[in-house]
Amino acid sequence: MPELPEVETVRRGLQPHLEGHRIARAEMRRPDLRWPMPVDLVQVLTGATVTALRRRSKYLLADLDRGGILLMHLGMSGRMLVEGAGLAGFHRDPGIIARHDHVVLTTEAGTTITFNDARRFGMVDLIREGDSHPLLDHLGPEPMDAAFSPAYLAARFDGRRAPVKQALLDQRIVAGLGNIYVNEALWRAGIDPRRAAGRIGMARLTTLVGHIRDVLDEAIAAGGSSLRDHRQASGELGYFQHSFAVYDREGQPCGKADCPGTVRRVVQSGRSSFYCPTCQR
Repeated sequence: MPELPEVETVRRGLQPHLEGHRIARAEMRRPDLRWPMPVDLVQVLTGATVTALRRRSKYLLADLDRGGILLMHLGMSGRMLVEGAGLAGFHRDPGIIARHDHVVLTTEAGTTITFNDARRFGMVDLIREGDSHPLLDHLGPEPMDAAFSPAYLAARFDGRRAPVKQALLDQRIVAGLGNIYVNEALWRAGIDPRRAAGRIGMARLTTLVGHIRDVLDEAIAAGGSSLRDHRQASGELGYFQHSFAVYDREGQPCGKADCPGTVRRVVQSGRSSFYCPTCQR
């Protein structure tokens, strides 16, 4: 499932083609994805101008000039496709089947933005003007925001016996972090993913926060990680998977200088954790 870097990469790719543009035509080609879509989705979107395209956690939010917000989540296989005459560098992978094009927006500039989702675990919804949304209501701060500080993390981890990896995946504590990048950040910080969150001191939390931000910055710059379904809005693959230090590297040598350890895999809460038992404590 796409994590923060993948969703942010998609947002940046869509932004020049959607933000500030009027939706001349909207199509809803089925009534539901993971959940039913609003019955008036086409009516609300047709003629609306997108005033801003934002990301919150792993969600895309398009603010509309007539009030309200278009909320989208890519799910496991969702892709946002950008097509139009004169769009150099954009292409549609031949493997992306048109029957999975579920929501199609055409702007006044003639650009088509398509939500394609083969498995239909994604979602499209509307947040009405003045309303909130249950999927966003209880999210913690963004990891790149100043509010996500070592002091904040210490306060949220205080007394917690849950493993630090599980705590970092709790979207109520920090929004947008996923399995891949938590594995990588904990390796850089030298923290065992099984360590109790409440037993990590301030100095190590300060190091951890810095590495979380560094990993996310590097992943965004690389276009995210393409393991199965993720593509950038241009159709290009992401490349951060080539920089993984521990994720999916079970049995391989630890990449830290002078560390003789070997990457191991354990299962935590149904998810694979990859770590070096020699340098992560």
